[in-house]
Amino acid sequence: MKSIHLIALGCAALALSACAARQQASVSSLGEDDDAFCRANNVQAGSSEYIACRKDRDVQRSNATTRADRRQRDLGEYMLNHPDHP
Repeated sequence: MKSIHLIALGCAALALSACAARQQASVSSLGEDDDAFCRANNVQAGSSEYIACRKDRDVQRSNATTRADRRQRDLGEYMLNHPDHP
């Protein structure tokens, strides 16, 4: 009986640790440093071109995160609605 409680506790701990590990990455999801990317064409930091570049990178990152979240949600809904298809 004690081993069943330990197994249940272990499963609960594993599930909670997986939830706690999901967090947004602070590094650019586009694979490059935004500052280095925007300065690649000899654009000075603080100029209007540099600011526009950084804003564009932020929008691209936000759109990519939104798409990934939507795909994950759609997959979960599909799995709930089609339990016979693994």
